[in-house]
Amino acid sequence: MFEYTRTVAVRYQDFDTVGVANNATFATLVEEGRRYYLEDHLGISLDDSRVVLAHLEFDFERPVTEPTSVEVAVRAEDVGSSSFTLAYEVTQHGERIATAQSTQVAVDDAGRPRDLPESWRDALA
Repeated sequence: MFEYTRTVAVRYQDFDTVGVANNATFATLVEEGRRYYLEDHLGISLDDSRVVLAHLEFDFERPVTEPTSVEVAVRAEDVGSSSFTLAYEVTQHGERIATAQSTQVAVDDAGRPRDLPESWRDALA
């Protein structure tokens, strides 16, 4: 069950010459879902920490063929000591378009993994 959903616009410039939303657009769509899930839904400020995207994967089921909006649903799947994994479902007009999974890692100023704050682990659990 997804615990948060965000409506995200798919713009005309997101489409390629074939007339479908370019696959790279989906990284931006889930990024917006991730940001608002963490900040608005869980209260985790991304301005106060260093978190990097370590892994991002997609499974595409059908194309987006019109500039409109999609729904990006987000949930936490796994929380480790320095990283967490989120799952996404992108839908349009009630039909699943794509699923995705991302892993984010908390890093220190030198770019090395560091422990997630306890408050983050609690919020993501």
